[in-house]
Amino acid sequence: MVVAASSFGRFLRFWRGVHRISQEQLAFELDSSPRHISRMENGSSRPSEAMVRDIGRVLKLGRRDLSHLLIAAGFAPSEERVDFESPELKWLRNAMIMTLSALDPYPASLVDHSANILMVNRGWVGFYARLMPAGELREMRNFYDFMFSSQSAENAVSNWEDTLSAILMSIQQSALFTADADVQATLERLCRYPSVPADWQQRAAAVEPMASFRVQLAIDGAMRRFFSVSTAVGALGPTAFASEPRLTITTLYPEDRQLALDELLRADLRHPLLFY
Repeated sequence: MVVAASSFGRFLRFWRGVHRISQEQLAFELDSSPRHISRMENGSSRPSEAMVRDIGRVLKLGRRDLSHLLIAAGFAPSEERVDFESPELKWLRNAMIMTLSALDPYPASLVDHSANILMVNRGWVGFYARLMPAGELREMRNFYDFMFSSQSAENAVSNWEDTLSAILMSIQQSALFTADADVQATLERLCRYPSVPADWQQRAAAVEPMASFRVQLAIDGAMRRFFSVSTAVGALGPTAFASEPRLTITTLYPEDRQLALDELLRADLRHPLLFY
């Protein structure tokens, strides 16, 4: 019987070719056997996580390529947290400021993997200034906490019960996938909000995940709907979602393309996370 090579086997064969190392040489470095290397490559044997990491060490794979190898073998990658405020990421912070500025007048924010808000644009400040007092807006630091507050959920988010349920399920699955304590803590904190439906797991299971949801806001006396669209800021490749720092730009676009938002950009807009 011919066994089809697994994605892990294809990765392993590829990297052996890149580094010009034979199955015999790799087996020697791993204190294994050429037969076991062959079986992993043709898909008839599944490696342990320790074996995958040892292979990555022997082949001198970088963080990105080791992540690919781990996922191909069925294991979650482990990314070291990166401090967005570190000196070496000054270039990225400048790039994000220019990106957010270019999105005006559409409200946009940059958030990390826990939905902590890192930067906002002028459109964002003008938009949310209509939803909360100035003092609360200045203290707003986490997008999820804002959304899950009862007032925000019921007044600003369309179909809010299903939307909150879908967000919780995305966090739940991330926690299951990575066993990350911070992700689990975020899930537990959000589940304590009174706005969370008691049947959120069942609701979320019935809804396919989306990259967008609707929010609504009264403008000029009329209720207007906006699409909230999230765009990942990360490395290229199949594991871009796992690359640190895991950043997302969330932007609100009006459902009515003719709706003018220039009035959101008042001259006196200020916020601690507005950097231009």
